[in-house]
Amino acid sequence: MTALITSDGVVTRWPAKAADRATVLDFLAGKFETGRDYSEREVNDILKRHHSFGDWALLRRELFESGRFLRNPLTAIYRRVEDQ
Repeated sequence: MTALITSDGVVTRWPAKAADRATVLDFLAGKFETGRDYSEREVNDILKRHHSFGDWALLRRELFESGRFLRNPLTAIYRRVEDQ
């Protein structure tokens, strides 16, 4: 993997470069099944296992804002968007 992601599959930092951020987000999105609903807590738990810098809220927000996840604002249910 890259210096951003360890061989154990842990993201070590939030990168400054957009291309590196996309790599991290693609990697993290791959930890979720498509076609399945996730509660916010489930998303947080999965993200916590796959990064070491303690900001799962940033990662969750970036997955949503980048279009990799959908979020129902009434129920806080997340769903991974299928790869295009």
